[in-house]
Amino acid sequence: MTREKPKNLWLSRWGFILAATGSAVGLGNIWKFPYITGEYGGGAFVLMYLACILAIGIPVMMTEIAIGRRGRGSPIDAIGRVVRESSGNPLWKAVGGMAMLAGFMILCFYVVVAGWAFAYTWKMLDGSLAATSVDTLGQVFSQHNANPWQLGGWSVLVSLLTLAIVAKGVQQGIENAVRWMMPGLAVMLLVLVGYAFTSGGFSAGFDFLFSFDASKITGEALLAALGHAFFTLSLASGAILTYGSYIPDGQSIARTTFVVALCDTSVALLAGLAIFPIIFANGMSPGAGPGLIFMSLPLAFQQMPFGTAFGVLFFAMVSIAALTSAISMIEATVAYLNEKHGISRMKSAVLAGGVLLVISLLAMLSFNLMAGWTPLGKNLFDWLDYLTSRWMMPLGGIFLVCLAGYALRDEIMRDELGLPPLGYALWLFMVRYVSPVLIMVVFLHALGWLGFDPVTEWYWIVGAIGLLTVLGEVLRPRVLPVLAGR
Repeated sequence: MTREKPKNLWLSRWGFILAATGSAVGLGNIWKFPYITGEYGGGAFVLMYLACILAIGIPVMMTEIAIGRRGRGSPIDAIGRVVRESSGNPLWKAVGGMAMLAGFMILCFYVVVAGWAFAYTWKMLDGSLAATSVDTLGQVFSQHNANPWQLGGWSVLVSLLTLAIVAKGVQQGIENAVRWMMPGLAVMLLVLVGYAFTSGGFSAGFDFLFSFDASKITGEALLAALGHAFFTLSLASGAILTYGSYIPDGQSIARTTFVVALCDTSVALLAGLAIFPIIFANGMSPGAGPGLIFMSLPLAFQQMPFGTAFGVLFFAMVSIAALTSAISMIEATVAYLNEKHGISRMKSAVLAGGVLLVISLLAMLSFNLMAGWTPLGKNLFDWLDYLTSRWMMPLGGIFLVCLAGYALRDEIMRDELGLPPLGYALWLFMVRYVSPVLIMVVFLHALGWLGFDPVTEWYWIVGAIGLLTVLGEVLRPRVLPVLAGR
């Protein structure tokens, strides 16, 4: 099969690294990682999280990048081309469609959450967050969400900024934007870590983040680490696969993936070093949950010297992180409309943006005017979150590794990854046997269907991997043609 010629390419290897890191570094790193680390005991959770990045994150990300570069297109087109090269069943393209849809659906409620960060940057400036208790700040947060004009206005701003960048294209829009946004985010984060160093709680924060306590390793903590490792890298949402299609031939996918994973993890750890010392210095709980940065931290900033300035800096950093992730989530849809249907980049962005604005505004109304509308017990915001995080992304991840490990011709991934024999064998073992089992464990746990504790009853996971390995090696010659559709 003749390789598809790339229509767009990153100007440099660092263009992809910054864009992919921007996709991965979002509210998950700066908002979610600190509070779940606090909830699950600090250092023990961090160690489990790093192990899960190696076991799931890196192999699956390598897979997405390789398929994207081989297929040179949106998730649907890229998967369709590599499957056609393997003489496989075109129905595999549905995996790309599900990933692309999942990314767009996530964006529809993500812009609302990103709007909180933008709004809090302004609230920190105008003094709206001046308070004496977490309860008072909780009321500020509730009042913000109860006002549809205020909440909707910030959501629309995030949407318009995202679309303006994506409409300019891969090089002039996305790469130019992340070229200053990501270094800017890194500088702001380092300044905040330096500020935290002088807060009086740095030693306590550092110990909490990196001290290992084996008693904190629980099944619930391990499953949280597995889930966060998968979702933090924007896997199975179409973003990494689309970004991978813009990588020039000859660049090492393995090396690039490790750099992105390292940057993403470093940002998460630095966010912890910036947040926990301030929390401890002010006698607050690190396990404050989702309200950690929107309720506990603003109060801490108000009580510290130059706290307002550093509070503005902090929420500006969160806003940039949210924006870089939002860009990646809509790029797959815009690329599909542009490449598959021949619609100009600008019109594709406007079309996708119109649908985004309608659905995101309806999701925003879930906090106020439509708060009473809860079909099957969930409002629209919660349904978008539930369907994507609990169903579409885990299933998409399983299908992607099965596609790469079983359905595609071996020489395709071997050629695209360019790994030495031992490295390729390790990657193949992970995507065929380890990653599918671990993602399935996360999937079943998220739905409440997991019937065992993965720490005390770890032998179930080991047994499943062993059984899948044996069955895979024995039955693969017969099963592989069926999976591939040949």
